[in-house]
Amino acid sequence: MNYRLPLVARSGVIGLAAVLLFIMPGYAAGPEGDLTLWYAQPANEKKWSAEALPIGNGNLGAMIFGDVSKEHIQFNEDSLWIGDETDTGAYQAFGDVYVEMNHPNPQQYRRELDIRRAVHTITYESDGVAYKRQYFSSYPAGVMAFRFTANKKGAYTATVSLTDMHEATIAAEGNRLTASKGSLAGYLYGKPKGSQGYGILLDYESQVLVLHEGGSLRAEGDKIKLDGADAFTLLVCADTNYLNQRDKGWKGEHPHNRITAKLDAAAKRKFDDLLAEHVADYQALFNRLKLDVGKGPAERLEMPTDVRLAAYKGNKSDPGMELLAFQYARYLMISCSRPGSLPANLQGLWNNSNSPPWRSDYHSDVNIQMNYWFVDAANLSECFEPFAEWLNSIREVRREETKKQLNRRGWINHAENGIFGGSTWKWSKGDAAWMAQNIWDHYRFTLDRDFAEKRAYPLLKELCEFWIDDLKELPDGKLVSPNGFSPEHGPTEDGVSFDQQLIWDLFTSTIEASERLGVDADFRKRAASLRERLLGPQVGKWGQLQEWMVDRDEPKDTHRHLSHMIALHPGRQISPLTTPKLAEAARVSMNARGDGATGWSKAWKINIWARLHDGNRAYKLLSEMLQNNFYTNLFDFHPPFQIDGNFGYASGVCEMLVQSHLGEIHLLPALPDAWPEGSVQGIKARGGFELDIHWKSGKLTETRLRSNNGGTCKVRLATPVTLTCQGQTVPATSPEKGVIVFETRKGREYRMLATE
Repeated sequence: MNYRLPLVARSGVIGLAAVLLFIMPGYAAGPEGDLTLWYAQPANEKKWSAEALPIGNGNLGAMIFGDVSKEHIQFNEDSLWIGDETDTGAYQAFGDVYVEMNHPNPQQYRRELDIRRAVHTITYESDGVAYKRQYFSSYPAGVMAFRFTANKKGAYTATVSLTDMHEATIAAEGNRLTASKGSLAGYLYGKPKGSQGYGILLDYESQVLVLHEGGSLRAEGDKIKLDGADAFTLLVCADTNYLNQRDKGWKGEHPHNRITAKLDAAAKRKFDDLLAEHVADYQALFNRLKLDVGKGPAERLEMPTDVRLAAYKGNKSDPGMELLAFQYARYLMISCSRPGSLPANLQGLWNNSNSPPWRSDYHSDVNIQMNYWFVDAANLSECFEPFAEWLNSIREVRREETKKQLNRRGWINHAENGIFGGSTWKWSKGDAAWMAQNIWDHYRFTLDRDFAEKRAYPLLKELCEFWIDDLKELPDGKLVSPNGFSPEHGPTEDGVSFDQQLIWDLFTSTIEASERLGVDADFRKRAASLRERLLGPQVGKWGQLQEWMVDRDEPKDTHRHLSHMIALHPGRQISPLTTPKLAEAARVSMNARGDGATGWSKAWKINIWARLHDGNRAYKLLSEMLQNNFYTNLFDFHPPFQIDGNFGYASGVCEMLVQSHLGEIHLLPALPDAWPEGSVQGIKARGGFELDIHWKSGKLTETRLRSNNGGTCKVRLATPVTLTCQGQTVPATSPEKGVIVFETRKGREYRMLATE
């Protein structure tokens, strides 16, 4: 990755056997089982977030409904935003592509999303003809492709139309549909008509190319009509003139030429070549990590996903379902966050409304952070780049508002955030430090020095400057955050745990970054001195970890936010290994909060119980998420749909299998009884390490560790092992029981084989 250059704009009857041969997908289930979501009926038009299936290439995505007589493809592009530098605004909806066909009610209908290949397929038989559709969104080509075929010539007579959600002009010419002269001027979020508009107004455009084989095609008004076609392909592209450079007014060239060039280039290529390129690109990321947590009943694999999910609610003995939800989260991340895109928002990139819930924005009081907790551990580090680039792009805007309104150096933000730096609702002082935690953690996984120099450390240092100016000294000399609040819970007052824990984490990360880079020794000492004086975590009157400096926690309080648990997860200030008394207090608080929760909150609880090394409690919550917090398309809901729950679930699975936040690699720290045998291949740990782990009867049997950067490796495990590299014994020390320390060389693989 090159951080020296700014990111620019984005840029009759036939035999049944023959029917089945045509419609069955061309792959077999692998060792992980069948990683396919499939359904025996189209998605309900009124249940967009619960039944339609997503595809995406990072910035361009669609939700597919799969109706036989009228296919509905709702699409979006991630920079279609209203707002400006003072108002968050909101993510918007782009439009729809409809394909109307005269097909009776089908037989042998199957709608599926193969997350091994990131390909959506629909197959069915109608009047003895076998039909097949294949859809995908290509990152290399920058377009979405929709292919309609049949095993009989002349089977397709159809009308293709395009809609737009912001009154663009739609026209058909030749084989191209265009929504042109698109502007977001006049559109507002949460403001009455006649209110002053936003200071930044983006232009946009979408296009659809219709490529037919056989039959005829004609443009008619604002639609394209096909008559007697053997097959046809739709190529779709959409974009705005958004540019992530404030000094250029956040706007670049109009997207028309860029869209046209991408579509024209794709149109010159065979569909199969586009598909092969797409699958290869996607699998280069997705295939890095494989997981096996056991085999469930064979009949479950034969069930459509909605039926299988319902069966899981009655009997959860289906680890394949638990695995599918984990790998689906990886699919979603690859589909909505790739280099060159914006980061995943509250709905990934699949919003279908101009007034979406919570603006479909970047909520920074847990949600955007949760989106990115798992990407490095799940071996998708490239998918983190959009988050870092967005944060870098808004820093100057946030510094100016912070100086103007609070008279402080550095910056903080409000809890709602847009793509131009605008931030609304209320100040949430710890949020920026929390996002910075993600940034430094990404470095700890990758050890990318260029990233540390150009993205991580400048951000950490200026956020420290805010707190140096803002901290308040108590009579006993302790330092606290003045006038903070625990997100969505309790009063505004001094010393709330949310702020205190995040300031400690920020100072700790900044000190580490300064040491790693060998810079700013005096600033480092100042941060260390202030960190020592911070009011630390407090244990209250009923043994709980206090949420506030004042001991007011109520044992019957079951609020969904868990802001005083940040020191335990995703932070590293509290752990059963280093601070057992505080960890026990956290356990008391978590028991009081209970296990019932909305989607993202329950996902966070999985992570917290994993950090407390309670795999069975973590698994209980994981299972309850699948039973109670997932729609039939496996989108997590708050309600409504919020993608953070999907990503938080995946993070929890990673934390159950490997933890490395304390500077050591802890193998199987929270393995539940429900997964007595299994393996994970390609999971990553901080320090630049990648691992393959196998276990049986709940115990480690073998681990292979690859060192991508070299250096000292510390491993904590519950089973004695022999340590070898290239067949030779590797010298190791054991500073405490169950811990081994050894030196690694870059590019080498180390084998730990259990001896009992």
